[in-house]
Amino acid sequence: MASSALTTLIELAENDVENAAKNLGRMIKARDDANEQLKLLHQYRDDYEGRLQSNAQQGLSVTQFANFRAFIVKLDQAVDGQKKIILDAEYRIEVAKKAWQECEKKRLSYKTLIDRNAAVELKKENKRDQKQTDERATRTLFYKK
Repeated sequence: MASSALTTLIELAENDVENAAKNLGRMIKARDDANEQLKLLHQYRDDYEGRLQSNAQQGLSVTQFANFRAFIVKLDQAVDGQKKIILDAEYRIEVAKKAWQECEKKRLSYKTLIDRNAAVELKKENKRDQKQTDERATRTLFYKK
């Protein structure tokens, strides 16, 4: 009876571990996607900076220069925003990792209880077997006399 309840608890804990692992995977993917987006923003900013340099050599009006600079500032703000998103994603990974570890710890504790319960049952069974063997040996000895 207790073994059945523990088995049910382990199954529930395994489901929790699986869900926590999937959530951790989603958090890691979100962080990786955010890093990729940051990389693209940096590339785009560098390309745009190169276009500014190229156009500046050919001559730019003050308005064109101001427009280039304003857009670069906006790109810098986007980069800063993306860095904050990455920091948030890192935090979410840590939270998800701790949740997964807690679920795994609970599952392992249930498994330990089942293993202990099985060891106790095996010990009882061995004792019963030994008692039956002793009784047979005693009867055999008694009838030989």
